[in-house]
Amino acid sequence: MNKSIPVTSACDKPQTPWLNVNDAIERMTSSVKKVHGTEVVAIRDALNRVLAKEVISTINVPPYANSAMDGYAFNSVDLPTSDEKTLTLVGKSFAGIPFAGEVKPGECIRIMTGAQMAKGTDTVIMQEQVQVNDTAITIQSGHCKNENVRHIGEDIKDGDTVLNVGQLISPAELGVLASLGVAEVTVQKQLRIAFFSTGDELRNVDQVLEEGQIYDSNRYTIFGMLKNLGVELIDMGILPDDRQTIEKAFKKASTQADAIITSGGVSVGEADYVKETLDKLGKVDFWKIAMKPGKPLAFGFIDDAVFFGLPGNPVSVMATFYQFALPTLKTMMGLKTTKATVVKVPCKTALRKAPGRTDFQRGILQTNEQGELVVESIGMQASHVLSGMSKANCFIILPQDWGNVEAGTLVDVQPFHGLM
Repeated sequence: MNKSIPVTSACDKPQTPWLNVNDAIERMTSSVKKVHGTEVVAIRDALNRVLAKEVISTINVPPYANSAMDGYAFNSVDLPTSDEKTLTLVGKSFAGIPFAGEVKPGECIRIMTGAQMAKGTDTVIMQEQVQVNDTAITIQSGHCKNENVRHIGEDIKDGDTVLNVGQLISPAELGVLASLGVAEVTVQKQLRIAFFSTGDELRNVDQVLEEGQIYDSNRYTIFGMLKNLGVELIDMGILPDDRQTIEKAFKKASTQADAIITSGGVSVGEADYVKETLDKLGKVDFWKIAMKPGKPLAFGFIDDAVFFGLPGNPVSVMATFYQFALPTLKTMMGLKTTKATVVKVPCKTALRKAPGRTDFQRGILQTNEQGELVVESIGMQASHVLSGMSKANCFIILPQDWGNVEAGTLVDVQPFHGLM
């Protein structure tokens, strides 16, 4: 558990009725710290984990000069300055089977991509650029020394710090580690997150709905968002509207997880059993965020576990998770970078908005016929229309003080890629 997290911070500060988005993000991320603990794992198991110990290379990559092309290797002293020149073929160099001898002036060898440069060679000419017979090649002028050669340590040098603490290990990092001959790495302890839904009306997907019931979609959405984060998941299912059951579940989650995420029951005056339980067990504040969708939000601590109470509407769940819970969880994971990418592009469609809240409208970011990035609205923006998140590939972020937006206006866009 993260016992170093203070239970003061954001939740003890005086609050205005409406908290703006940036202030809420700052208060949440500054209230948590990196969860303690590391482990050593095989590099394949390190995917989507956070590096806890820097990786320093003990070799050069590449370890020897090699050819970037299929062609012919020779010494640059034989480069013709005009007309052409004929060189005698004396052997071959393949990847893994280098030429054993030394190439002398006036000579060359056949060489394959990735094959080691032979002693006496420093230049490679592509096979398409030479005339070849059985024992010699003829080259034209216009080439230069070191052409098509990959040099020792060109990618990574012996002693270089290759990967830093706090870096997320993606497929590219796995390849880099393998290129160094690194079989194991030290990573940050995997974050444990418990999540559940509350409500008598909710049913699992394998159940038959009765009058007044709906399927629980939020728990599956939360599962998907967390699964992509590379954390350990504790799915606590659906909790009925019962104080004792809720209290028991909250207590259990706080002993097993570093963070707890719920959806629904966070509006003021709504589902008092949730608020009463949270007041009894921990230090959790109910906030009204100046954002749309997703105004109600709860945040704080139950014992050592960080608590996120997301709204009930499905689009609001996703919007508040990505804007608030995600950067906070990334901070707890020890990630070096927690901010999402935002780009400014023209909006093809007019957008309706009332001043007063930061609006995260769903949009489609794409390239137009001129090769320029543009964005357009998906249309319906209601917070209960979850299919809109499936159609969209970005949030169009409209500032708190903006009103309606005319077509052609430059707007901030947050692509889902990198979030999801």
